[in-house]
Amino acid sequence: MSESTYIVTGMTCGHCVSSVTEEIGEINGVQDVQVDLSTGNVTVTSDRELTHEEIRSAVTEAGYQLAS
Repeated sequence: MSESTYIVTGMTCGHCVSSVTEEIGEINGVQDVQVDLSTGNVTVTSDRELTHEEIRSAVTEAGYQLAS
């Protein structure tokens, strides 16, 4: 089990949270996605190590950006 936290910029509402959660949740191996709207922190729990590019791609597909 692997858990990583990322910072996503541009989220302002519940719809933003839903979009990011949905796109990251579709990555193979993702077990759980927790989004803290106030900080932009997105914690992803998965059954394998995820690449930064996998997360970046999902966040971009949702319409947002990773902070780094």
